[in-house]
Amino acid sequence: MMTMLKGMTWSHPRGYDPMVATAKQWAQKTGVLIRWDKRSLQDFESFPVEELARRYDLIVIDHPHVGQVTAEGCLQPLDVTGRETERQALAQGSVGASYDSYHFDGRQWAFPIDAAAQVMALSPAFAGDTPADFDAVLALAREGRVLLPLRPPHSLMTFFTLAANSGFACRNDGPGLFVDPTGGEAAFERLSELARLVPEDNFSHDPIAVLEEMARADSPFLASPYIYGYVSYAVPGFRARPIAFTDMPGIAGNGSRGSALGGTGIAVSAFSNNPEAALDYAYFVASGDVQKDGFAKAGGQPGHAAAWEDDAVNAATGQFYRKTRQTLEKAYLRPRHDGYMGFQARASAIINDGLTQKRAAGAVMTRLNAAYEESFNGTAALS
Repeated sequence: MMTMLKGMTWSHPRGYDPMVATAKQWAQKTGVLIRWDKRSLQDFESFPVEELARRYDLIVIDHPHVGQVTAEGCLQPLDVTGRETERQALAQGSVGASYDSYHFDGRQWAFPIDAAAQVMALSPAFAGDTPADFDAVLALAREGRVLLPLRPPHSLMTFFTLAANSGFACRNDGPGLFVDPTGGEAAFERLSELARLVPEDNFSHDPIAVLEEMARADSPFLASPYIYGYVSYAVPGFRARPIAFTDMPGIAGNGSRGSALGGTGIAVSAFSNNPEAALDYAYFVASGDVQKDGFAKAGGQPGHAAAWEDDAVNAATGQFYRKTRQTLEKAYLRPRHDGYMGFQARASAIINDGLTQKRAAGAVMTRLNAAYEESFNGTAALS
């Protein structure tokens, strides 16, 4: 009897097409069939993994979920005996902290298949010098040429990035003060200044919406300085005009350090009726050979360095990977404890309330620190 697996990924060509393509490769290689379903980006960022794990054998997740899924016991650890050599190759091929981001409580809960961080997107119509720092970004924004995704959780991600870049990274290693009040206030004030200079509808825009706008042939917008890279938009012919991506601009000479790490990983449900078949596919799709070939050719944004360093993969994407690699290597890893996902939603609401209502930065930091502390006992502040 033929084995059939079900998988859930996210609804964008970057997230869906490579899963379908590699599933086809896997079926030809093993006879195991995989049917992939997809969900919206917003669902991907917030929908409970446990519910998906009860319906699917394979799930594409992002790393901040790992504390929650560990507590719920809904995923199968991937670090099984006998496959140490394969895992070592995956770890050595990690882009930045992508591989380690799925390691939690002593186990490996997913393998990176997509690596991302906040980088800078530039329109082909941009003719000046690439904005080298935050001040240059502000100057361009004052001309009405900048977009910034501010739909939750992306406003919070930019706050993380600005705080870490300036040397005040938010806590990601357990209870305690989440953000230094002075450093956090400065990061929020920078974010607030930039948010005032972009169109108001950016509060309803995620990265896809911003890139769709920038890719229009008649778009007046030239840059998005803090946005998750989407390789699809760098490929000629994907939209009316391709978008170029570069390392993110820093603050006061701080370079591209501290960008909030994103990306996705492949995980296996603890409730799967075919756990070994699902595990085999997870190792397959995360491997360097598949990532730089079938995965990348199908429009994926690989999570393995073999693809990021490949000449053909870079040539097909306007050197997307080489031009953003340093940002990925220096990225900031978000908290991952059980309770973080609720905190992320609440912290995003606190940031956006502060931005739209012009709250004092100190008051916003007080609320963030309180919400973070309470996220460890299940009562994260709603106010």
